[in-house]
Amino acid sequence: MAFGQPKIEYKTNQQILKMREAGLVLAEALDEAVAAAQIGVTTAHVDSVFASVLERHGAKSNFKGYHGFPATICASVNEEVVHGFPSDYVLKDGDVLKIDGGAIVDGWHADSARTVILGTADPEDQRLSDVTQEAMWRGIAALAEARFVGQIGDAIDDFVSSVPGAPLGILEDYVGHGIGSEMHQAPDVLNYRTGHRGARVKPGMCLAIEPMLVRGDLETKVLEDDWTVVTVDGARASQWEHSVAVHMGGIWVLTAHDGGVAGLAPFGVTPSPIVP
Repeated sequence: MAFGQPKIEYKTNQQILKMREAGLVLAEALDEAVAAAQIGVTTAHVDSVFASVLERHGAKSNFKGYHGFPATICASVNEEVVHGFPSDYVLKDGDVLKIDGGAIVDGWHADSARTVILGTADPEDQRLSDVTQEAMWRGIAALAEARFVGQIGDAIDDFVSSVPGAPLGILEDYVGHGIGSEMHQAPDVLNYRTGHRGARVKPGMCLAIEPMLVRGDLETKVLEDDWTVVTVDGARASQWEHSVAVHMGGIWVLTAHDGGVAGLAPFGVTPSPIVP
């Protein structure tokens, strides 16, 4: 390990299986939160639905109380990119809602996010979400063959820059991360191409891959609550995220019900579950 670089935590198969337990609870909680996100309900209600699933399974939230964060999900609407507070805001037709949540089972973490468009979607908002979601899957697919973590960002950037239509921006200030016994760990997982290779990909590495794309300029600011990140120009944003494990048999999407089978199939990648 070079001086000054944070140490990467490599997990055993048994530890990854615990993260898979957390990932399945989280996938169910996100399913129910997405279903609850309807026109006329508050983002606080969506948060309460998510929290009830964690409670039902005896899992803990890794968001609530994290550096003082007050809720179990980040609920970010429209120009809010990430880290939005659930509140008495009433969801409206056409809103773009990002639901980002996490779960802990026996000390092991999972982290995942989805974008939901309420009611009638602006076609450009739908395109934004679709491209962001595919960018996430392309990054995950790249991990399956990657020698270095930086290849994930290369794959995401190459795809987003090749999409026809109005250019979409990849936020550079907010990136993916390692995950395991803590929610945020080394290494950083960039969503864009740089000249740096990043950490070497090794079995036992678990990563949260989460591209965030915007329809406008990349400049963001943090609101007075010291959490909510918004685009300065008011352009709408999308976020998609999964937690993924690398092991001796391949990769496994811990926060997807099917382990990533459907999402990775278009790229010729087959995820490999760990057998207990």
